[in-house]
Amino acid sequence: GRCRLLCKPSALAQHLVGSLGRSAALQGGRWPWPCWPQLQMLRQLLQLPEPEPVVARELLQLPDSGLVALDWLVGPRGARGGGGSPSPVLLLIPNAAGKVTGGLLQLGLRALERGFVPVIFNRRGHNGCPLTTPRLQPFGDPGDLREAVTYLCCRYPAAPLLAVSEGSGSGLLLAYLGESGSSSRLAAAACLSPVFRGRDWFEAGMPWLYEWPLLLHLKRGLSRYAGSLAEAVDVDRLLGSRSLRELEEALFCRTKSHPTSWEAYWERNEPLRDADEAAVPVLCLCSADDPVRGPPARSLPLELFRSSPYFFLLLTPRGGHCGFPRRGPGRCWGHEAVLEYFRAMAEFLRAEERRKGLPRPR
Repeated sequence: GRCRLLCKPSALAQHLVGSLGRSAALQGGRWPWPCWPQLQMLRQLLQLPEPEPVVARELLQLPDSGLVALDWLVGPRGARGGGGSPSPVLLLIPNAAGKVTGGLLQLGLRALERGFVPVIFNRRGHNGCPLTTPRLQPFGDPGDLREAVTYLCCRYPAAPLLAVSEGSGSGLLLAYLGESGSSSRLAAAACLSPVFRGRDWFEAGMPWLYEWPLLLHLKRGLSRYAGSLAEAVDVDRLLGSRSLRELEEALFCRTKSHPTSWEAYWERNEPLRDADEAAVPVLCLCSADDPVRGPPARSLPLELFRSSPYFFLLLTPRGGHCGFPRRGPGRCWGHEAVLEYFRAMAEFLRAEERRKGLPRPR
């Protein structure tokens, strides 16, 4: 349709242009209210997948005795994917508030139908994951994600590992890719409506329709651990926060043991601080009318996509925030585009191995 792929010219880029151009997902039908991104955003936050998937939770203990949760999608109403375990493992990363939206679950179900092993990464204290230490994960600190990736690679040593993030959760994935470089262990990654500039995003604020539900969602989860957090932060200030920025400052800047400035915090947590080191193909699916990320002119790092051979921007004029709606089954064409991208990536890598006569990595 009217999507544009912005990237540095390469053989991989040429292959993606052909594959995505032939994809039925990008020819998708119209939605009844294409000009209401706020409504698309509300629909994306509130809608549950049909049918709702069954999830098996696994807790992973970290070196400092903290816990993260891995939720394995095992199919609707207990049904499992046929033919044993599928080969590619797909790691799903929710937004920074830990809100597992219906859209993310729907993407997991679509992936399950296509032979992936989908698993959701839940940060410390998010989505019912117990908080065993008075420490949460900063916006762009990939340490816990690295432990989860290492575990998945040990559990599925011969399987390709892919990752996809939603909204502000992309800050974590982008930081991980930059900090890990060629040691990321991922074959490919994708970001749905990513937030590229964390500090600017927090300072600009968001539509109340999006910010207040996420703020209440975070406060409700943190209030369960008010007693243990009291030794590290000012809980009254934390629970009295009136914006996501105030809450972020209370959690990570105004701490009792190691207080820091807002500027120093973002020097360590900006998603793109090490973007030049990334060595994994990343598709970023963005909409020009995204009311959460902000106007494209100030929120999209266009020069990064023009200069890096690993970053690909699929830009659509309408789609809202993580919405990309269409009528009929599979109502988010963005999910189909991401799964088509992973298919095209695997096809390209197999062709390169045959062309160069390289042995498949073990």
